Amino acid sequence: MTPKVKSDIDIARAARPAPISEIGDRLAIPPSALAPHGQTKAKVSLPFIAGLQDRPDGKLILVTAMTPTPAGEGKTTTTVGLGDGLNRIGKNTTICLREPSLGPCFGMKGGAAGGGYAQVIPMEDINLHFTGDFHAISSAHNLLSALIDNHIYWGNALEIDGRRVTWRRVVDMNDRALRDIVCSLGGVANGFPRQSGYDITVASEIMAILCLAGDLGDLERRLGNIVIGHTRDRKPVTARDIKASGAMTVLLKDALQPNLVQTLEKNPAFIHGGPFANIAHGCNSVMATRLALKLSDYVVTEAGFGADLGAEKFFDIKCRKAGLSPDAVVVVATIRALQMPGGVERADLAERNVGAVKAGLENLGRHIRNIGNFGVPVVVAVNQFTGDGADEVRAVIDYVAELGVEAHGCTHWADGGAGVESLAHAVAGLAESGAAQFRTLYDDDMGLWDKARTIAQKIYHADDIIADKKVRAQFQDFQDSGYGHFPVCMAKTQYSFSTDPDLKGAPTSHVVPIREIRLSAGAEFVVAICGDIMTMPGLPRVPAAQMIGLAEDGEIAGLF
Repeated sequence: MTPKVKSDIDIARAARPAPISEIGDRLAIPPSALAPHGQTKAKVSLPFIAGLQDRPDGKLILVTAMTPTPAGEGKTTTTVGLGDGLNRIGKNTTICLREPSLGPCFGMKGGAAGGGYAQVIPMEDINLHFTGDFHAISSAHNLLSALIDNHIYWGNALEIDGRRVTWRRVVDMNDRALRDIVCSLGGVANGFPRQSGYDITVASEIMAILCLAGDLGDLERRLGNIVIGHTRDRKPVTARDIKASGAMTVLLKDALQPNLVQTLEKNPAFIHGGPFANIAHGCNSVMATRLALKLSDYVVTEAGFGADLGAEKFFDIKCRKAGLSPDAVVVVATIRALQMPGGVERADLAERNVGAVKAGLENLGRHIRNIGNFGVPVVVAVNQFTGDGADEVRAVIDYVAELGVEAHGCTHWADGGAGVESLAHAVAGLAESGAAQFRTLYDDDMGLWDKARTIAQKIYHADDIIADKKVRAQFQDFQDSGYGHFPVCMAKTQYSFSTDPDLKGAPTSHVVPIREIRLSAGAEFVVAICGDIMTMPGLPRVPAAQMIGLAEDGEIAGLF
């Protein structure tokens, strides 16, 4: 009789985690610098972090992936496994991950704590409320929303034009009914009605600010710079004008502290911040990454979705703003994910099909070649399933070898760090080789429109970008208003290099339509919304929430 394969949650519950103080000891973090949240997670104090600034940095490794498919690629699982593998071969390594959003947990994507024997724990806490960071971000964001409408209600001394209020509200849940709303209905006592809407919390500019801020002072400065709308004569109004930034900073002061947890193999992990890479910049916080670099010889971090989204924004936004210089990149692929652009339906992915794998390899190849634009060396991790054929894995290894890149089969889901030692040695070799000559895709002084076009042409391999007259005028207005030096955060579907999620593989001869551009003056980038992408996702026909509940013993059931 075939033994039952343990689920992620079963494996996590069977773990015997070390007290979080012991994980702190591994990184020489004194108990006085830890604010424990129970026995297995803690926040690291800001004064301790500030005292590390003169220490040298370790090596920075980015984990990204091919274009995502419903079959999954396993970036977080690979990030955790690689961190464990590097520690196994004697490299003092910390991993840095993004916090999961409740929206996908109750929608269709599931959690973001890794899987199998390459997980961070406590898995259930991390995937649900964790240390409350997302709640603090939602509260700070919606406080500003309330103060805007309150200011208008009590005389509107700043003469804000209600038609030009651009600040929306947020909630950390997939709720399509809130995408477009009318607020302040119900009569004079409730204010002046106006059209607005909701975004999911991870798309909030507050989330981006928290992830990019260098310290509390920088956080408050950025919050004050948020442009919430305009007056009738088109003058910008900021959160500082509303006198909101002080209270917002108070709500976020604890959330700014990075969260320390551990892997199943008791290695340190910082999980902090969590914007989506399809609608935001897709990276964990600068605070957590810098802290890890000061405390470790190697830091392994991830960026959301495929390399066309997460990696590009990691390089062009996070590294640019934080002065980071990555030393190596791991591109994750799975045999099943390669089969889908090769024409295999999801129901047939368990069957071996080397022909479909070969047909899907051009997608992986394009991501590898795109990383070359940034001057950072690449290695490929084949995240293996038990049913993968040796000939299928060999096809990947042979293909990427023609591009001058190594590929390594990895079994970290089943074997933890022991299943990724070959990749760990390769990554360490690349990081120590000095081969990285990091550069961004475009210079600060390039115009905003040309920055968006450069991303579309060099990363998406589009012919051009297009937009209607109103959007083109908004690009120019932001340029003329002093925001032209900002990077551009492209918001588009994660399922294709194009804006058509059904256009698989490595398409060319397409155009990227930009339907809207939003200013994030506090985060210091502009967001170009492309195609049909939504900043408030909806739930699927059968949401994961319908399968989640409490078992008779009080344990959570159905969370994955």
